[in-house]
Amino acid sequence: MSSEEKNLIEILEEGHKVDIVKYIDYVSAPQAGAIATFSGTTRDMFEGKAVLELRYEAYVPMATRCLSSICTAARSNWDIHKIAVAHRLGPVPVGETSVFIAVSSVHRADGLDACKFLIDELKATVPIWKKEVYTNGEIWKENSEFLEKRLELAEKRDSLVKKLVVGEHKRSCCGSKVRVQEDEEHKDIAGDNSS
Repeated sequence: MSSEEKNLIEILEEGHKVDIVKYIDYVSAPQAGAIATFSGTTRDMFEGKAVLELRYEAYVPMATRCLSSICTAARSNWDIHKIAVAHRLGPVPVGETSVFIAVSSVHRADGLDACKFLIDELKATVPIWKKEVYTNGEIWKENSEFLEKRLELAEKRDSLVKKLVVGEHKRSCCGSKVRVQEDEEHKDIAGDNSS
């Protein structure tokens, strides 16, 4: 059985609830000594505001591809038997499950670590959007994991750009013979003149 055959990824259309037993049954196997799960449910309060429901939208083809990629990454880092990931779309009332992940593994550490990785990456990278509906209004929410991931990627990009620029100077015909000197007039590229 290939690794793709050992993943069950479902984006559930509006009106379909997450069947937790289905996903636990899917990952269960005689060789699995552990099944780690995560169940994300709609809570009744957020920052002092009463929550009525969450509403989810997704670009399903891309979300499915992203989830498949995340499962592949988890398999490359941990010894996992099977993975099940389900996410609801549409309204999810208080107390109901919106996302569920189950991971089976020989040992619990692999399953637990992979399960945490899967939910963190799902929230940071998969194109599923959440609107929180309160008694006094509603708001589209960015996950903190998404914001952290965006910052992390920006830092990696900046680091890569710096390495490329330094590398360009080393590879040029003049290499270390060229000295760049800032002149006072062009020193402030960002336009932040503090004088």
